[in-house]
Amino acid sequence: MTDTSQLIQALSSIDQVNAKDPNTVSDGSAMRPAELVYGERMSNALARFSEAASDHLRIAVRAQHIGRWMHPRASYPAGRTGYLKWRSDLKEHHARQAGELMKAAGYGQSDIDRVATLIGKKGIKRDREVQVLEDVACLVFLEHYAGEFIAKHDDEKVADILRKTARKMSPEGAAAAAKLELPERLGRLFANTLAEAADG
Repeated sequence: MTDTSQLIQALSSIDQVNAKDPNTVSDGSAMRPAELVYGERMSNALARFSEAASDHLRIAVRAQHIGRWMHPRASYPAGRTGYLKWRSDLKEHHARQAGELMKAAGYGQSDIDRVATLIGKKGIKRDREVQVLEDVACLVFLEHYAGEFIAKHDDEKVADILRKTARKMSPEGAAAAAKLELPERLGRLFANTLAEAADG
């Protein structure tokens, strides 16, 4: 993929969809559509983590949560089975929407299929670009969302969540995460998690 205008159109179209999110979060200065902010944070994290990212990866990262609010968790049964079904359906939804927007921007099926593979995280730990996407998602979670999330749980539960996060990351991703300026409790518990991984 070498046509810059196609990439710009695809990213802009993804943003237009995410701008319709009825849920809002603060971007540090204003309340804005939650998934639009998430997509921007993902792209910014990718730019810092992998300067030579392909267009496939840039689109997949931006579309990671495209239209996510259309499939709320509450519309699926409680429990692990319902959760896994929700996650599976979300990946298909994100890949399908991204593919439609890529097609409208002039991309061919091979490019669309590659982005679907990345969004579906097929081949994590084996496919370098899939792993980069996972690393970026973990970095964004830690930097922007984990602090509020862990406030609802005790240290033992938080440590378990952080271990699962760390296991998803590559050594390069973990090294980047270690450099993040995190809130005191989150930073302390995550540092413990990385130390445990290094000892193990």
